[in-house]
Amino acid sequence: MLLAIDIGNTNIVAGIFEGERIKATWRIATSVHRTADEYASILLNLLPRKGIIPEHVKSAILCSVVPPLEPTFEMMCRNYFGINPLIVGAGLKTGTRIATDNPREVGADRVVNTVAAHHLYGGPLIVIDMGTATTIDAVSKEGDYLGGAIAPGIEIAAEALFTRTAKLPRVELQVPRRAIGRNTVASMQSGIVFGYIGLIEAIVARFRQELEQPARTIATGGYSQLLGQGTPCIDVVNMDLTLVGLRLIHDMNQPHQETKA
Repeated sequence: MLLAIDIGNTNIVAGIFEGERIKATWRIATSVHRTADEYASILLNLLPRKGIIPEHVKSAILCSVVPPLEPTFEMMCRNYFGINPLIVGAGLKTGTRIATDNPREVGADRVVNTVAAHHLYGGPLIVIDMGTATTIDAVSKEGDYLGGAIAPGIEIAAEALFTRTAKLPRVELQVPRRAIGRNTVASMQSGIVFGYIGLIEAIVARFRQELEQPARTIATGGYSQLLGQGTPCIDVVNMDLTLVGLRLIHDMNQPHQETKA
């Protein structure tokens, strides 16, 4: 079995693959203050609840946008699973050409999403990851990563509205029934949710114009289901996109993975 770990700024998503099939996934709050032992304790407690024996995990791969946590999870994999994990970064085969001014600037998660989206849906594509930040990326017909856009995530925007105003409350993020809110909460939900849907639609429209050909839009990330139901510009929502990309990259680099002696 393969342990795939996507370390994000807000959540860590872990998944177990048996071959190409995902057996289980979990979301864990990200904290740079947790030790390798603490993360191991969480995972080792979760695995048996899905009928997974930890000793059956024979390989691991991770990608991270939180650099301090890379050595933490590397240590966890070595000490508790006896595995030297693959870490997505420079020198690892991905099968994707990064056609940007500075390829090293591109986040590992965006490369992993590109790999998965092109494998599953072909190209050209627009891939949207709605997490702490909202990233919108363009993928060519051949699977090249062409570049993208980065905006604050919807939760950051909602939190800023609450913390920087004296009278506005913290609200639940959900798609309101109408744009014209008849109370403060409904008005905030309209502005935040429909505002973000408008942001996505506008950027996707510009991407499609610059790509000069039809492009399917694939969404992933914690808020993709919420925002995906509010706009026809999103063709597919795939919550496991990053984990699938990690599995594919693991398979490309499998000969390089070693089990700890």
